[in-house]
Amino acid sequence: MNEDLLAIILAGGAGRRLQPLTRYRAKPSVPFGGQYRIIDFTLSNCLHSGLRRILVLTQYKSHSLQKHLRDGWSVFNPELGEYVTPVPAQMRNGNKWYQGTADAIHQNEYLIRRSDAKWTIILSGDHIYRMDYASMLKTHQSLDADATVACMKVPIADASQFGIVGVDANRRITAFSEKPKNVEPLPDDPEHALASIGIYIFSTQLLIDVLQQDSEDESSSHDFGKDILPKMLHGNRLCAHFFGETEGRVSPDKHWRDVGTIDSYYEANMDLLKPVPPMDLYQRDWPIRSYQSQTPPARAVPGDSDVEGVFVNSMLAGGTVISGGNVDHSILFQKVFVDDQAMVSNSVIFSNVRVGKRARLNHCIVDKHVKIPDGEVIGFDPVRDRERFDVSDGGIVVIPESYQFET
Repeated sequence: MNEDLLAIILAGGAGRRLQPLTRYRAKPSVPFGGQYRIIDFTLSNCLHSGLRRILVLTQYKSHSLQKHLRDGWSVFNPELGEYVTPVPAQMRNGNKWYQGTADAIHQNEYLIRRSDAKWTIILSGDHIYRMDYASMLKTHQSLDADATVACMKVPIADASQFGIVGVDANRRITAFSEKPKNVEPLPDDPEHALASIGIYIFSTQLLIDVLQQDSEDESSSHDFGKDILPKMLHGNRLCAHFFGETEGRVSPDKHWRDVGTIDSYYEANMDLLKPVPPMDLYQRDWPIRSYQSQTPPARAVPGDSDVEGVFVNSMLAGGTVISGGNVDHSILFQKVFVDDQAMVSNSVIFSNVRVGKRARLNHCIVDKHVKIPDGEVIGFDPVRDRERFDVSDGGIVVIPESYQFET
């Protein structure tokens, strides 16, 4: 365990672009990949990187997230100084809830001081990736940095969605612009720019000092990308760590994904079904941990029509039963039941969903506790789908949690 590095995970985001999946839950607790929550990837990175002191800052509709942390992540030993602690917004500094990413950290300054950590790593709880944070700390130390930003190359077409970074030959950051309209490409690569992926290591006392200064600036939006990092360019040694460069045991896929929209979330799930997926969930020396309820194995059996249940290029979690139905290129979470002659294709189905006889689903995301009626058809008629459900720009139909169909 690295006792000198405190991890703080920002997990209070509302995830408005992921509605209706975030109607009753915070974005980091949205299910992903058949058996995980999004935050499990960041927490697993902490676990494998030797970080055992973790604060999870919550705010928006945090019950689901707090329950998941309790059920799936009560694995550390407090007697050894280990913990994963959810920290709800408490208005400790002032009378407002968190006003931005920097303010969220500032309002919990007392916990940072109490940790006596030399360094603090700030993480986001809503990205899909593997990373060895110990490797980033080595970069921070070797460059004698005041703060280090994890960066990766992104296509110019996507660059305006990120904080764009300029670096010199010694990895010192010389420019930082949050989501600029006009992006300067890399000098040696006109097709790409260097982007921040929202992972920062600070020398702890410096972090406390800059956050205090920012809190006194009434013009600030109290955000790391918009305010803190640009102000640190002059007077502080701000350096870059290149994501995937020296990640030790981590798979060299260099896969990092922001699942901030329905379409990006859907695509990230479908990527797992590729013959060679961009992220290998089966990597034995860096497994993704999550809460697992006690369920029987998934199975496919004949239905009422004596037709065998079939699944092709799909992922099925425990407790799932395909009873004479057909599942193709889809991800099914726990305790899904696909009834006789039903068809599920190109879809993500959350836990405790029942797909009725002869129902057809295509390009759907079905949230938990939904019963699809017999003969129902979703994902084939865009006009009718939009009359009843949220449909993304990419045509993905989202059936919200506990949706009741008209009888």
